[in-house]
Amino acid sequence: MAIESGPPLPEPPRLPPDLGDVMESFLLGEAPSLTRVQVAERAGVPLDVAVTLWHQLGFPHRDDDDVAFAESDVEALRLSADLVELGILPPESQAALVRTWGRSYARLAEWQTTLLAGLAVEGDDPAAQLTTLAGDVLPRVEALQTYVWRRHLASAAQHLLEDTTALAQTETRLSVCFVDIVGYTTQSRSLDGAALVEWVDRFEQDTTTLVVDHGGQVIKTIGDEVLFTVADPAAAVTIAHTLTARGDDDEDPFPRVRAGIAHGAVVRRLGDVFGSTVNAASRLTSAARPGTVLVDAGVHEALTAREDDDGAWRWRRLRRVSAKGFHHLEAWRVRPSRDEDRDPDM
Repeated sequence: MAIESGPPLPEPPRLPPDLGDVMESFLLGEAPSLTRVQVAERAGVPLDVAVTLWHQLGFPHRDDDDVAFAESDVEALRLSADLVELGILPPESQAALVRTWGRSYARLAEWQTTLLAGLAVEGDDPAAQLTTLAGDVLPRVEALQTYVWRRHLASAAQHLLEDTTALAQTETRLSVCFVDIVGYTTQSRSLDGAALVEWVDRFEQDTTTLVVDHGGQVIKTIGDEVLFTVADPAAAVTIAHTLTARGDDDEDPFPRVRAGIAHGAVVRRLGDVFGSTVNAASRLTSAARPGTVLVDAGVHEALTAREDDDGAWRWRRLRRVSAKGFHHLEAWRVRPSRDEDRDPDM
């Protein structure tokens, strides 16, 4: 059986072979002129420490004789040593923190470079256009990134000071929720690249906006899934149901989703969350039917104990949720009482 081929792919733009070197010199402030041995010596840092740091940041391996570094690398290494000496980068957490920095900025850099390159190839001279764009755009992006970082620092400090127990421990009680797109694999096959990106972007953007408006925090997005936390379990359930209702609305382009929520002890570390509560929320999401929200005993107990929430929610206990790592994971399907006509099986 013959397989018909699709239309030919467009020819990739031809870029000057030395464009990478030009951009590297521009971004680093000068052409590389130092080896890693020289950088470590000038910064007063042992070579093995410097190499470990670069690996943690995700930079490619360089041999001792490779001329691949600039004066900016010397200053960065000195600053890193200063942070270690000040105790900001203690040995037990240094590797994890530096890896987090590296991953975060690598993703940003890839996206920003792709954006600039896409604009540059539209002109007659891609090299000149890319250099001009970088000169005009990057200082503004750098300033904006600093602003966003400081705003998040201010917000994190406010949350930390409001919860004084968090100052003394990394474990706290939170509601953890996963929201998962239903039928993502099938849908991704039916959309071209641009449409798929727009579809996922809408899901992430609308979910993030709703979470933040309810005092929550998006921990991470994983393609077709968003993980968020919020202190109030009622807010978590409200967010999840708002999203599932949108997904069930044929007039709303928001994708159909399902959600799982667990409430309990959570370990916070470098912007991520860990522990059995997180695992329970993930297992509940996998067990949820499209358009529904499943919660654990922690959420059920917290909401049914509130006098002001009496009658606000309708509950249906599931017989059993099979979940690896849990002897018996109690689960309830929950929805607002005002939606009693939505699910006759409730």
